[in-house]
Amino acid sequence: MNPDLAWAVWCSERQRRIEDVLEKALPAADRVPVALSRAMRYAVLDGGKRMRPLLAYAAGEVAAAPPKSVDAVAAAVELVHAYSLIHDDLPCMDDDALRRGKPSCHVAFGEATALLAGDALQALAFGVLAKGRSALASAEAPAGSPGNADAACAVLADASGVLGMAGGQAVDLASVGTKLSQDELEAMHRMKTGALIRAAVRLGASCGRPLDAHDSAALDAYAEAAGLAFQVTDDVLDVEGSASSLGKTAGKDMAQGKPTFVTCLGLEAARARAEALRLEARAALMPFDGAGRRLAELADWIVLRTN
Repeated sequence: MNPDLAWAVWCSERQRRIEDVLEKALPAADRVPVALSRAMRYAVLDGGKRMRPLLAYAAGEVAAAPPKSVDAVAAAVELVHAYSLIHDDLPCMDDDALRRGKPSCHVAFGEATALLAGDALQALAFGVLAKGRSALASAEAPAGSPGNADAACAVLADASGVLGMAGGQAVDLASVGTKLSQDELEAMHRMKTGALIRAAVRLGASCGRPLDAHDSAALDAYAEAAGLAFQVTDDVLDVEGSASSLGKTAGKDMAQGKPTFVTCLGLEAARARAEALRLEARAALMPFDGAGRRLAELADWIVLRTN
């Protein structure tokens, strides 16, 4: 890849790449059980920013990993993300009828099929990750090395489970109608949103040359700031955006009484917090010089986006 390619070109190429990887990983539309296969494809393909795969590819560049070696981890984190969106939209969770500009999976296929589609996507994610990492791991790689399939699956499991995404969602549901402090709100979103973003960065970087402890810590600091910036920006857009621009119901969190960064800090302070986190993320990349360029551009995109 030519390092001088414009950001938009790099982004578009990686988005097309992951779309192809996901297409191949998913069951064919006519595979029995057909309704389940189609629901899985509906929830994953032809929509979304693919931010988590982009983060994985960009982190791979820090470790000099070619895109092909990052494909499996990029697909795995996106499949987990897609499954979480299906479940988040269910009536027992956020009860949202719109996702990525089209009816939510449970609206299109029914609640039972949507629930199973989310379950199947989660299982598929770990299968893709395990097979992909096993195929690429060198024969001499020690059992606990970052590129090892077991270690990679553990990273994704931790990010998805009770200490990560699922736990954060539980805290979010329990917080409806309550007022959280800024520290409490940030802690919740470091789990609900940030954990999978950190996993995308860690797993992408694990596909290349080994990084020392200092570089690994720098990437973690970047991912912490970028992940929280994403959520703060989402909360701002939930107030300022529309359903057509966001691809999902606007203003729903506030209407449901969920604590957000806008309700906690106010709109202008929330914008300022997102900007501070963008700069924090960029500063964390200083040890990588030009190799961190795409991660830096992603931090900008996360905060300056309009949807």
